[in-house]
Amino acid sequence: MNIAHQSNSDRLLEMIRLKQDMTTRQQLSLTAQLSVPAILAQLSMIVMFFIDAAMVGHLGARQSASIGLVETTTWLLGGLGSAVSMGFSVQVAHAIGANDFNAARRILRQSIVCALLWSIMLTLLCVAVHRQLPIWLGGSSDIVHDASIYFLIVSCCGFFFQMEGLAGSMLKCAGNMKIPSALNITMCVMDVAFNYLFIYVLDLGVKGAAIGTGVAVFITAGLMLYFLLCRSKILGLKGYRGSFTPQAQVVRKAFKIGAPMGLQHLLTGSAYIVITIIVAPLGVIAIAANSFAITVESLCYMPGFGIAEAATTLVGQCLGAKQQQLARSFAHLSVKMGMLTMTVMGALMWVFATELMQVMSPVQDIITLGVQVLRIEAWAEPMFAASIVCNGIFVGAGDTLRPAAMSLGSMWGIRLTLSALLAPIYGLQGVWMAMCIELCFRGLIFLWRLASGKWMNKY
Repeated sequence: MNIAHQSNSDRLLEMIRLKQDMTTRQQLSLTAQLSVPAILAQLSMIVMFFIDAAMVGHLGARQSASIGLVETTTWLLGGLGSAVSMGFSVQVAHAIGANDFNAARRILRQSIVCALLWSIMLTLLCVAVHRQLPIWLGGSSDIVHDASIYFLIVSCCGFFFQMEGLAGSMLKCAGNMKIPSALNITMCVMDVAFNYLFIYVLDLGVKGAAIGTGVAVFITAGLMLYFLLCRSKILGLKGYRGSFTPQAQVVRKAFKIGAPMGLQHLLTGSAYIVITIIVAPLGVIAIAANSFAITVESLCYMPGFGIAEAATTLVGQCLGAKQQQLARSFAHLSVKMGMLTMTVMGALMWVFATELMQVMSPVQDIITLGVQVLRIEAWAEPMFAASIVCNGIFVGAGDTLRPAAMSLGSMWGIRLTLSALLAPIYGLQGVWMAMCIELCFRGLIFLWRLASGKWMNKY
């Protein structure tokens, strides 16, 4: 293949597929080129959530608490959808690394059908439980109605979220970070505009926040699928006929990769829901402060997820091309970049915690409590980065079972136990102390697995 006229990142990715040697400088350049668009996209999404939360926050503590109550459940649904997407997109990355583009397109076709069926099933389940969910989570009577309506609307947009995530994941595993990143940034702009329209202009309040986000995701999902299916040079289906019927071998492999991730998201999401139940009796102020602080903290860790996405692509393609040493080199480089970036972000969060919380809410009690927990969490950011980027590396290698077990053991054995013990004594600060301790422990055990090299034996 002639690579003379390709962009620098495309040319470097082609070197992996052609099994050419890469210098450390080229590895750093490629990692940065793939990471920066992903980081910008992640940051833009967090800015979107930040502005959304601030819009709702200025409606009052009750409205903020109603969204914060069901927020962890929506994370759980997003995680389950992500597991399905990664089960197929990792296979696509391996096929591309092996220069088998027909196989990559075949896997893509099957992924669309499987993701469609999965999203429909989850949506039906959510619609069935939306009225009772806020009650199960311990919400007070003054926020239950708004919380259930918000959750219902977001759940009905599940197909759009699934397709947007699947298409973006496929493009990234093919090495195209720019289009998904640009579309995610565009989605943020649309989300802010639509939320302003529905929340304030049409005066729909909490309901408007859900509708605005749903409309933005719907448009973005359509654009993402267009660029994947019609414009992608590697994965585009235009002119390539083939069956969309799921094949047992592909589905089994997707299940092998995605099931541990799905179980991890299920149990981790369940743990977050348990934490919500622990926080709920602390009152509306604590629920709102917890929700806003999580949104602010995400400004720190989303760069880590951007670097992790690049690591998944690089490691997956290197292993597909049978370049184990290069995969290991990219892995170590990505972790160092992630830890350095999130350490700086954590320091900035500690310094500007007050200003960030003031953007989220005008209520002084919420601001004060939010600042306190953010400054606790800032100390965990370096090790949190290690766990995030290492997990992206392991996913790229198809190593998902053991890391999932490690995450779940850490979450349920340390964070939940400590939260239950510390919350009655220290309130919301105790919950975040538990989170800080657990994230540091998880980062250490993930670094240990990375150093052991056992994750490479799974491919």
